[in-house]
Amino acid sequence: MGAAVAAGLALGALTAPAAVAADHSGPRGAGAARPKVDTGSPVRVNQVGYPTHGPKKGTVVTPATKPLTWTLRDADGIRRAGGTTTPAGVDRSSRQNVQTIDFSEVTAPGTGYTITIGGKKSEPFTIGDNLYGSLRSDALAYFYHNRSGIKIDKKFVGDAYARPAGHDKKAPHRGDTEARCTKGVCDYRRDVSGGWYDAGDHGKYVVNGGISVAQLMSMYERTLTAPGADAAPLGDGRLRVPERGNGTPDVLDEARWEMDFLMRMQVPKGKPFAGMAFHKVHDKQWTGLPTRPDQDKQPRELRAPSTAATLNLAATAAQAARLFQPYDAEYAARCLEVARTAWDAAKAHPKKYAGDKDSVGGGAYGDRDVRDEFYWAASELFITTGEDTYRKAFLTSPLHGDTDALFPRVSGVSWASVAGLGALDLATVPNSLTGEQRAAVRSTVTKAADRYASFSAKSAYGVPYAPKGGAYEWGSNSQVLNNMVVLATAHDLTGKPRYRDAVLRGMDYLLGGNPLNQSYVTGYGERDSHNQHHRFWAHQLDPKLPHPAPGSLAGGPNSGLEDPISKKRMKGCAPAMCYTDDIMAFSTNEITINWNAPLAWISSYVADQER
Repeated sequence: MGAAVAAGLALGALTAPAAVAADHSGPRGAGAARPKVDTGSPVRVNQVGYPTHGPKKGTVVTPATKPLTWTLRDADGIRRAGGTTTPAGVDRSSRQNVQTIDFSEVTAPGTGYTITIGGKKSEPFTIGDNLYGSLRSDALAYFYHNRSGIKIDKKFVGDAYARPAGHDKKAPHRGDTEARCTKGVCDYRRDVSGGWYDAGDHGKYVVNGGISVAQLMSMYERTLTAPGADAAPLGDGRLRVPERGNGTPDVLDEARWEMDFLMRMQVPKGKPFAGMAFHKVHDKQWTGLPTRPDQDKQPRELRAPSTAATLNLAATAAQAARLFQPYDAEYAARCLEVARTAWDAAKAHPKKYAGDKDSVGGGAYGDRDVRDEFYWAASELFITTGEDTYRKAFLTSPLHGDTDALFPRVSGVSWASVAGLGALDLATVPNSLTGEQRAAVRSTVTKAADRYASFSAKSAYGVPYAPKGGAYEWGSNSQVLNNMVVLATAHDLTGKPRYRDAVLRGMDYLLGGNPLNQSYVTGYGERDSHNQHHRFWAHQLDPKLPHPAPGSLAGGPNSGLEDPISKKRMKGCAPAMCYTDDIMAFSTNEITINWNAPLAWISSYVADQER
């Protein structure tokens, strides 16, 4: 594991004679203020590596405007390839003058490769196949690590990460087994145990859990429909879950842990708003860092039901119903009943919105536009049942056929914009749409993918992300990944290499080939993030506690600088430079289930491309 991005280090001098910057970060000229950041070598590559038969590109930060000479050497220092760079001008996301490197013609497998330009050497990387199988496994293990209500066993995670169950019946106030409502919401208690802790805090949010569990189920469902997809690595006995060996694919076992929690969040029969889902459950007040889940003494509270949460439940339960049918027909039937009940409840209460101000003890997750949730839930119920009620619901939606509405520019899908999840499944999962109707849905997917592929092609760093106005948003890395999910789906549908190549370039960006020379995934790359915001994985605050587990994705650059650490250190930063690997920099360095879910999905897709 390499050094984190450090603030306060002086910028290095330019290196003669090749005019390669030793350390070149932030804006130049126009008197712009810029934070001083150690970004290491100016030669930026994917620090994990490059598949044998795929694009192999890098970037060098330099004031030079004429091409420079690059040399590729193996671990023994032997020259294996060389060429000249291509000037790319000033990269808007980083305000760096850059040139690009293309060594795609190199296919000889090996480890310890480096690229040198003007005496400056990149971090080492690998060329070969089977680069991403371990990342798929680690990204999925993240969910077991963050389970609520169950002991985390050292035989699956090792001594450092093992811990007692959090918020179970032994916890103060009986944890989530007898959660009470906030005043005025309900007069009873509910068992809402299980599920995954959302992020660095101990909250559990239906709208964030919904997209996360949907993407885990979708990565499995993709193996049933996509050419060349391999279900074996997700199968029974392959992942780090205690349910392994039960005859059900392990990825579905992990999804079931969350689905059981989501179904417990449904308001019971005979109660006000029966059939709806409580929006969230979390501590009455924010807990400090560090706090291990089983040591949390705060009382737990359920917050009011919402239409958005209810439709998340309807969509995910409908998806679970079809996927669990071969393995547990009784459970599948229960899921479908829950989904139908939730849909009917949402139709009866279509404007019960979650507000933006309920952020004491947990995130608000406010959402006053639920057209996308209705579209998603109708799509999943239709795919599972084939019934016209649900078909008509999404076909008559104002979102249907509108590429920009289904797949927003910034992020193909997000917890607050989930219609694209329905469109992706309508395009790929067998259903009873007419051929013309299905072709139209697939067209929206490929049109969105074309846009994200163009972003990648225009970026010196190959990132398929170009927010309007240039400002990077909270969780930008998850937005990059969700755009990659759309691209990967378009590749599955069409076989066009440009979509696959844009996904691979996105992986380059996330794993070190970016303006900060930073791998945003713990345990992957020489300069990896390992101080992300988390109450148990808090080694930076307490050396007795572990760093985040391998495969944990940092949120990434956030132009908003919405925490004190980032505001202090990163004032004046260019959009892609607004990141620091500090546990208290929660607006740039948070980790959460809905960021690791697309990481797992994409890691599985890329691993399939290497076969």
